[in-house]
Amino acid sequence: MHAPHRTRTDALVAVGAGALSAALALFADDAVAPDALGWLLLFGSAALLVWRRRSPVMVLLALIPLLMLYHGLDNAHTAPMPQTWIALYTVAVTGRPLRTLLTGIGVTSVMVTVVLGIDAHQGLELLRISGWIVAVLFCGVDVRIYRQYVASMLERAERAERTREEEARRRVAEERLRIARDLHDLLAHSITLIGVQTSVASHILTVDPERLDRQAIAASLDDIADTCREARAELRTTLQVLRDTGHGNGHDTNGPLPGLAALPGLVKAAEAAGARVDLQVRVPDGRVAPATGAAAYRIVQESLTNAVRHAGPGVRILVAVEPAGPAALRVTVTDDGTGPADDGSAPGFGIVGMRERARSTGGTLDAGPRPDGGFEVSALLPFQHRGEEQARIPPPASAHQAQASETAS
Repeated sequence: MHAPHRTRTDALVAVGAGALSAALALFADDAVAPDALGWLLLFGSAALLVWRRRSPVMVLLALIPLLMLYHGLDNAHTAPMPQTWIALYTVAVTGRPLRTLLTGIGVTSVMVTVVLGIDAHQGLELLRISGWIVAVLFCGVDVRIYRQYVASMLERAERAERTREEEARRRVAEERLRIARDLHDLLAHSITLIGVQTSVASHILTVDPERLDRQAIAASLDDIADTCREARAELRTTLQVLRDTGHGNGHDTNGPLPGLAALPGLVKAAEAAGARVDLQVRVPDGRVAPATGAAAYRIVQESLTNAVRHAGPGVRILVAVEPAGPAALRVTVTDDGTGPADDGSAPGFGIVGMRERARSTGGTLDAGPRPDGGFEVSALLPFQHRGEEQARIPPPASAHQAQASETAS
């Protein structure tokens, strides 16, 4: 019905049906060969097939009076069969089965009635071959059902393809958000520590140059170098996710995800920046999955970064990681600092990123000033058995896949 050049194609079908009808009129029954009016009616009925796909029912209804007059003049009764079959097939292939059934009954009744009124012998012969009408109608219905089946299969395939494309776009957007959070965690933490350590060295050099503490300056510069090396290594791992490559230029990039075991390193870096940190970790063995441990690590990392940046010099920070019931891990980071100065600048994305980290594991996070001074970050992260997580998440094959799995958590 939607094929290109369908009018031209139907015109060729009409020409073919007219030629076949003429051959049947000339050679099938010489005794009742059509006269001039018979030939006009015969070719007129064939010409109607040009509009068979545009208006199939109207073409069939127009054929009925033409063929009734044709048969009423006692012309060759088998000659108009080609256009009759084609019109019936078109009605069957383009309409509902009920319409096809009613059309078949109506056409057969009219044809048999007309021919019986002219010649009883021809009418009985037409009734005998009326099974061909049923066969043509069934053929049209079968083709229609097959086309509907193919169309439904194509629609499902297209819908599945659209779903895959939408899922791919969603995953790309989520991955970009995770990488943005990782880069924020990494760069904010490292740059803050470097800034604090640089301020310490500058203070030592400018406050009392005569009592220069070369050992303190050297230690501060060593801390800066260590922070730069750690940031460079972690940034390289994150960029490998963007490049989709697992090659680390000869370095071993297949390391474990950062987790609770890496918290002492964060504490050491914060203490090097001038903070006093008390770390308390109490976690049941074998109960924290890598995703939960990585989320806890990032939350502590961001909390320490904010405390060092905003809480003021000599801030005391308490980091507590402990079970909260049989199925959750509580991460709490509190400080006694003065808090950030309200200078009218837009807030950063640190707390937003921490909330996203907690939400990615099915947990929650609260952050805000404490009534007695200072600031507190408290996260509740559900436990996740390692077996359950491994059943849902396949093990990464390379470092960039490991980093992607960690950020997805």
